[in-house]
Amino acid sequence: MQKFTQLTGVAAPLRLMNVDTDMIIAAEYLKTIQRTGLGAGLFASMRFKDGQEVADFVLNKPAYRNASILIAGDNFGCGSSREHAPWALADFGIRCIIAPSFADIFFNNSFKNGILPIPMPVEIVEKLMAAADNGANATFTVDLETQQITLPDGETIGFEVEPFRRECLLNGWDDIGLTLRNAPSIDAFEASNKQSQPWLWASAS
Repeated sequence: MQKFTQLTGVAAPLRLMNVDTDMIIAAEYLKTIQRTGLGAGLFASMRFKDGQEVADFVLNKPAYRNASILIAGDNFGCGSSREHAPWALADFGIRCIIAPSFADIFFNNSFKNGILPIPMPVEIVEKLMAAADNGANATFTVDLETQQITLPDGETIGFEVEPFRRECLLNGWDDIGLTLRNAPSIDAFEASNKQSQPWLWASAS
């Protein structure tokens, strides 16, 4: 998993509440288990109509096409538990989402896929939205090490991330990565177990 330490990028304001996972990535894109290529289908029902881009959708506007931060409304990521939703966001280039609240499963899946979701009070989100309205000049810096967001005008706003999740993102540890940290102990156990209970390993040899 890609590490998240500090991110500087354009923030796109998505002024919608209850953005569900079907809006993020529609069911027709769920046939693959590959994490790449899904960015093309991100918000497809809002980005495209009859095969053409919808000009006034925020991520189609020239200033926000390369946005890496998304500022959204309450209850982001609600709906089904599809992990393709954070896959699609990450593949598009979104590494951080700021919203008043998140659906629990989406929130957990984001951390496991290198995306930093930051819950903020509504009044702070509105302030960030207003700053993000400045288009390509809406460059924010999100620093996970110091847990601070720096706005385009230099103002800083603090945030908190649960220590274990923060450590995992800073080091790029997903569930597999966490397991592999214990690889020497796992190997030692297997070697010992093969000696003490060889019949358990007969079919593996």
